[in-house]
Amino acid sequence: MAENDQVDEKKLSAAARLFDVRRVIGGLFVVYGVIVTLIGLFDTQAEIDKAEGVRINLWMGIGMLVLGLLFLLWLRLNPTKPPEVTDSEDVSPTGERH
Repeated sequence: MAENDQVDEKKLSAAARLFDVRRVIGGLFVVYGVIVTLIGLFDTQAEIDKAEGVRINLWMGIGMLVLGLLFLLWLRLNPTKPPEVTDSEDVSPTGERH
């Protein structure tokens, strides 16, 4: 029975880490940051002149990359703790509490 409890705790822990909002936000910022940075690297002179000489896509892309990586670093340094399961709570095999 103790082995079953360990499996349930691992499932709850994995679910808590998977749906951590820091992972979602960080991942989206990194993906969009890469896209915007690449667009900024290949800006035409007309686009740069339109932004008054500032390569705004490049700078915003780098900023988004840094922010996304900070979120992922925060998640790595301070991982989500699994929820506490008390003896009075019944946990099904799918990880749902009853």
